[in-house]
Amino acid sequence: MSEFHDDYPSYETLAHHSEEDGKKIRKTLWLVFWFLLAVTIIEVIVGLKAESWGLSKMFLMIFFIGFTIIKAAGIVYVFMHLKDETRTKRMMLLYPFTGFIIYLVLMMTMGEGNYSAKHRLDIPTHHEQAVQNGDKIGPMHSGDHAPANNEQKGEHH
Repeated sequence: MSEFHDDYPSYETLAHHSEEDGKKIRKTLWLVFWFLLAVTIIEVIVGLKAESWGLSKMFLMIFFIGFTIIKAAGIVYVFMHLKDETRTKRMMLLYPFTGFIIYLVLMMTMGEGNYSAKHRLDIPTHHEQAVQNGDKIGPMHSGDHAPANNEQKGEHH
């Protein structure tokens, strides 16, 4: 049975919040809302204007990943009450994720994200293509694949 013996408990009383605490909490929620809205508007503007501004694809990837991390951090910090934890616990939770995100960004920028595109099994290697064409072939190197767009055969899609 409810502590207040009614169907509709006063949640402010259950949380032991005074009116001053409630105002402070609501102010924080509105600040987070406006912050997230501003970041989202900036992302949309950059996304719409990227081509006309001549922004590179790499810049856009890093920009959007960065802003997504900023928004996620704001949400975790406020709504998941990370701000209320001790500094040690915050760092213990955030450092592994930060390290993983840095790793992913490095893999994208170093080209490791394109490994499967460079080593496709459905595209014949230069060696296989030379055998098909009857050309004399030299030693085969690992990873020698023909271009994906079949330009060597003169085919254009």
